[in-house]
Amino acid sequence: MYFIKSYLIATLTGSILSMPLMGATLNWPGLLGPERNGRVNHFKEPVIWPDKLQKVWSIQVGDGYGSPLVHDDQIYQHSRQSGHEVIRKIDFATGKEIWKNEHLVNFKMGNGGEGHGRGPKSCPSLADGRLFTFSITGELSAWDMDSGELLWRHDESQRFEKTTPYWGASMSPIVHGEKIMVRFGNDDEGMLLAFNVESGEPLWRLGDDGACYSSPITAKLAGIDQLIEWNHNALIGVDMTSGQMDWRFPLPHIGSNQNMPTPTFHNGAILVGGENRGIRQVLPTLEGSTWNVEEGWHQKRVALDMSTAVVHGNHLFGFSHFGLGQLFCMDTTSGDILWQGPSRTGENACLLAMKNHIGVLINDGRFWVIEASSKAFQKIRSYEVASGPTWAPPVLWADSLLIKDRNHLTRWSFIE
Repeated sequence: MYFIKSYLIATLTGSILSMPLMGATLNWPGLLGPERNGRVNHFKEPVIWPDKLQKVWSIQVGDGYGSPLVHDDQIYQHSRQSGHEVIRKIDFATGKEIWKNEHLVNFKMGNGGEGHGRGPKSCPSLADGRLFTFSITGELSAWDMDSGELLWRHDESQRFEKTTPYWGASMSPIVHGEKIMVRFGNDDEGMLLAFNVESGEPLWRLGDDGACYSSPITAKLAGIDQLIEWNHNALIGVDMTSGQMDWRFPLPHIGSNQNMPTPTFHNGAILVGGENRGIRQVLPTLEGSTWNVEEGWHQKRVALDMSTAVVHGNHLFGFSHFGLGQLFCMDTTSGDILWQGPSRTGENACLLAMKNHIGVLINDGRFWVIEASSKAFQKIRSYEVASGPTWAPPVLWADSLLIKDRNHLTRWSFIE
């Protein structure tokens, strides 16, 4: 029998004015931006990059790896303080807190992950007047963006005795139309669910695959809107209307090799890389009524551990954990490596693709600006943007850079 633990707050009806879903040019509504691909279309690159950045404000927000989100010049941040997971709405201009809400979330980190804190590890999502968070313990919550009021919450604790993978729930939920989707469960078993964003009503459920640390993307394949998800066992394509799995490419978590990076979609192909397993081009095709999926190429000289790669033009820019951390550029059609940056760069990097440059936030508080060139690695500037660890994805917005470090959220300006 299937059990649901779901809470619907009685004040939902009439408490929110429904807003249009986020536009690509005005907002940064979730992990890696409007299309979950790290592309930055609204940031004005300086003609000459300044020698240093100006700190506009910095506030203490607590632990966690969730990216700050931006909507109508307001920032939303999900974090952890004193055993509670906390959400905040912050004024972009001043850093002033507009509202805050919190709830107790008890969690014990698995051995080996203590240095990364107790979450949250997931990035929230904004859509239709709601802020959606996925806690370190695997609870999906919907909050009113204007007031911070809890609207509904869902977990799968009655179905799964253990509700998270070993190091906690890390998948960032994704919104498409009126649906929000996320996988619940643990390393051994799980279920992908879609909910109505307004009511929290489950719309469809899929499969038994265990959860992992990667986050899904959406793409149109053969005219079908698909959710592309890398779970504990495989890379799958799911029809978002019906919840039917269209295709499946086995790519399991093996031993200590985690499934962490978010896949990248480009020209009908999925580019996916895993720890010690290189990077693959996966090609799903629909022939008649049958889906086929095959591997186009497999580049083994670079591999993605926790870092997600970004596409610029026809090139993939990423951060390999080989060489103790090394940036690279590769051809998306052939899989050929075009250049590799210096080794021993760091443990992790978060990348953003601008019009002419790539922004690189390294986990030790450095932000690099490099040329988006396939010819050679060329670093334009290096900025010190934090004194502590920086694992949360950054945001480039207007003339500014938002950095979430271990305990603080800081706005830096590129205007000297």
